[in-house]
Amino acid sequence: MKILLLNGVNLNTLGSREPVLYGTTTLGDIEQRFAEKAAALGVETLAYQTNLEGELVNFIHQQAPAADGIIINAAAWTHYSIAVRDALGAVAKPFVEVHISNVYAREAFRHHSVLSDKAVGMITGLGWRGYLAALEALVGMLREQPAQGA
Repeated sequence: MKILLLNGVNLNTLGSREPVLYGTTTLGDIEQRFAEKAAALGVETLAYQTNLEGELVNFIHQQAPAADGIIINAAAWTHYSIAVRDALGAVAKPFVEVHISNVYAREAFRHHSVLSDKAVGMITGLGWRGYLAALEALVGMLREQPAQGA
């Protein structure tokens, strides 16, 4: 089983960006913890972060067909990127939307996601731990699915 870990705009600044809101854990720390948890679950992962929307879309098109599922923190693109939404729809892989902060306790514009109605689930406000919770949940869901052709 292979799971993609996708992170959007500005998440490369985790650890120094608004630590009161996002904590001091870096994206590298998150990716390492995610990979360790995935290994414990017997799952392969591929992590990717970009600040360019089209690069994320291209990565989804190129890598998602060989993956079983996706964990995505689209960051600001969550609220308006129809391109990211359409890329996820085009590959038709189950995905979990993750947010480090509780977006519903923040500005009103952050309360809307253009991805959430297509996601199998959403985790918000659990900090870096939300990524691990998303991984456990998605892997569990995928393992419960009946085998193709059964």
